[in-house]
Amino acid sequence: MRIQLPRKVEDIIEKIQAAGFEAYAVGGCIRDSILGREPDDWDITTSAKPEEVKKLFNRTIDTGIQHGTVTVMLDREGFEVTTYRIDGKYEDSRHPKDVTFTASLREDLRRRDFTINAMAYNEKDGLIDLYEGIQDIECGLIRCVGDARERFTEDALRMMRAVRFSAQLGYTIEENTKAAIKELAPTIRRISAERIQVELVKLMISDYPDYIRTAYETGITAQIFPEFDICMQTEQNNPHHCYSVGEHILHTLSYVKADKALRLGMLFHDIGKPGTLTVDEEGITHNHGHAVIGEEMTVRIMKRLKFDNDTTDIVRKIVRYHDWKIENNMKSVRRAINHIGEDIFPLLFSVKYADIMAQSDYQREEKLQDLETLKVIYEDIIAKEDCLSLKDLAVTGGDLIAAGMKPGREIGQTLHKLLEVVLEEPERNRKEYLLSLLPLQD
Repeated sequence: MRIQLPRKVEDIIEKIQAAGFEAYAVGGCIRDSILGREPDDWDITTSAKPEEVKKLFNRTIDTGIQHGTVTVMLDREGFEVTTYRIDGKYEDSRHPKDVTFTASLREDLRRRDFTINAMAYNEKDGLIDLYEGIQDIECGLIRCVGDARERFTEDALRMMRAVRFSAQLGYTIEENTKAAIKELAPTIRRISAERIQVELVKLMISDYPDYIRTAYETGITAQIFPEFDICMQTEQNNPHHCYSVGEHILHTLSYVKADKALRLGMLFHDIGKPGTLTVDEEGITHNHGHAVIGEEMTVRIMKRLKFDNDTTDIVRKIVRYHDWKIENNMKSVRRAINHIGEDIFPLLFSVKYADIMAQSDYQREEKLQDLETLKVIYEDIIAKEDCLSLKDLAVTGGDLIAAGMKPGREIGQTLHKLLEVVLEEPERNRKEYLLSLLPLQD
C-alpha cells in the first residue's frame, strides 16, 4: 500500500534517515490517508533522540521535549517529531509519570490508543501495521491496542475518544474495548472539563452524532452529563411523540447540519423536560415551561463543561426559542425576529424542522406546512429590508436630543416605543414621521 506523503514530511523523514535513524509518519494521518480523508496534521515518529533531531534542522521548537517531542519548522509550517518512547506508570489517568526513549518502533506503537491509530509509514519500508489496524478498518472496528483496560487506565479520555472515533467513522466499538469502558467509565471524572468538551464537540459535529447513545450505554454520560441520562429514562406519552425524551433528542441531531451551535442546540433543546413533567387525568404527559427551565440548565451545564460565552449564548437561545409559537403573519414574525434576535431567528428553521421530524407522524404535514409558511414570510421581510431593531430605526438618540429631549433613560424608552410603531407598520420608518409622534404617551 502506497501513501502519498506531503513533500515536507518526506523531506523531514529522509533527512532523519540520512543521519542513520529511523523515521515514519504515524498515527491519525496514516489512518486518514488510508480512508481517503485529508489529514489535519502530520506527525512523525523517530528513533532519534530530541537533541539529535534538533541538530538536523535549522529551526525547531521544544513543544514537549520532556516527552520526546520537538516541532520542526519548515517555511513557517510546523511538524511534530517525537522519539520512540515507552510510557511509565500513569498516576492521573492522563500523564505518564515518566517516559523512556526506545529504539523500538514496535514498543512505540504498542503504547498508542487504538489499532487504527497505531500504523506508521515511510517510502522506504511502506506501511507498518503491527496491530492489525488495516483489518479493523476493513471490519469497521474501534479496538484498543493490546489490553483495553490498560489503555483506558493510562488515559481515561480515551474512552470518550473511542465513542468519538466511532461517530466520525461510523464504526462499532469492539466488545472487549466496550466492556472496559463500562468498567472504567467513572474514572473519566478525573479528566478536565476542557478535554471532555473538545471530544463532545467533535462527536456532535461528526457524521453520526447520535452515537452519543454509546456514551450513555457505557456509562460515560452518567459521569459527565447526567442530565442526559435522565432524559433517556423519561418517557413521553403524548400523541406528538413516539420516543422517550432522550431518544427524541438523539433523532433530532441528524436532521441539522454538522454545525457546532446547531448540534449542541438540539442536544440541549429538551433538557428541561424531565423537570417539568406533568401527567393529566387521561395519562397524557406534558412539559409546560420546559424551554425556560432548559435554557437555565443549558447555561449551567455548558459553564460546567467550560464552553466559551459566545457558543453558550447561541445555544441557550436555541433552547429558549426552539418551541416558541409564532403566528404566521408579518407583524408577528417581525416582532419575533426583534425579540429573538436577527442572528438566532433563521437558525430556528433548521431547529424546528429537526424537532418535527423526530416526533410522531401526528400532524406532521400540518407542522411542516406551517414552518414553510413561516419561512416564506421571513424571507419576504428580509427581502423588503424591514426595520427589525433599533440599529435600523430612522431616528437615533441624537435626533431625539436635537428635538428637545433631555439625555437619560427616557431616550432609550422613547426609541423602543418608536420601534414598536415601526414593527407594526414598517412603512412608518421615516425620520420626519417618527419625530412628529413626539412626545409619546404611555
